[in-house]
Amino acid sequence: MPLTESDLQSASTSLNKLRTALRSVLFGQETLIDLVITGLLARGHLLLEGLPGLGKTELVKGLSKALGLEAKRVQFTPDLLPGDITGNPMLQETEHGRRFVFQPGPVFANLVLADEINRASPKTQSALLEAMQERRVTVMGESHMLPEPFFVIATQNPIELEGTYPLPEAQLDRFLFKLDVRSTDAATLEQIVLHREIGVEPHVEQVMDHAGMTKLLQASREVFMPQPVANFIARLVQATHPGEPHASGVKFGASPRAALALAAGAKARALLDGRPNASYEDVRAIAQAVLRHRLILDYGAKIEGMTPDLVVARLLEHIPAQDKPLPGTLSAAKV
Repeated sequence: MPLTESDLQSASTSLNKLRTALRSVLFGQETLIDLVITGLLARGHLLLEGLPGLGKTELVKGLSKALGLEAKRVQFTPDLLPGDITGNPMLQETEHGRRFVFQPGPVFANLVLADEINRASPKTQSALLEAMQERRVTVMGESHMLPEPFFVIATQNPIELEGTYPLPEAQLDRFLFKLDVRSTDAATLEQIVLHREIGVEPHVEQVMDHAGMTKLLQASREVFMPQPVANFIARLVQATHPGEPHASGVKFGASPRAALALAAGAKARALLDGRPNASYEDVRAIAQAVLRHRLILDYGAKIEGMTPDLVVARLLEHIPAQDKPLPGTLSAAKV
């Protein structure tokens, strides 16, 4: 069902309030905040990578307060077991005698913060990633559905490799976006010094409730995807594979899941911008966040200093948007 002007206006009002709330938590990171909101609107899980102290955890905590969603935080450590995340069966007295009763773990929340996910063992990582993909947990042959909506925002530190277990590339694919959290400039640091204190959490007002978030998620799905934009997404993903003209240095390219992620992210960004249809610019804006953790470079490319971000930038530079609209679609000027 197409979005009406009233739908777009209502969504813009709610999303602008959310932007304002998050900007009171994280100074000088407007692009990062918009990408986080875009990822949530696309019903995706996010991986935040950055140095310690840049506000990754505070951003997630502020997000949960602003949205009014149930949130749980898990600090990943090498001794963490899968059951510590998913839950465990506990022997309890019931009216039918002693029985094992499932006790849900912290993954049973609307928003789960997986702090320093690369510090847990691969077995524990897999337990969380399975829940992310299936949106349910199976214990002793019984499945338990996770609440809706369900988001995982994981963080990892790129500099400490001692005692860490890097996520395998195939499991990284479960994250819709991988976002690099970068340092801020001097002016932003001045604002942090003036408005923050160590050990004191910033006050964040709730700007939305569960029903409001559900409505926005549905609206994001209803954003129109023009055929020329879908064609651009398909050509961009295809161009990431070895043997393509501008994919030199790429050992393995992006999968169809990446194309679906680009489509969902483009529609979500359009809604965030108050538009009823996705555009080429929406795809370009999220391309690095979607593809940077899905491209695997060969050894030679890494030695030469090539990165997935540089590959994506090169692809965006050389792959043109479709100039001539296909029959029955919006004109290129409108997308």
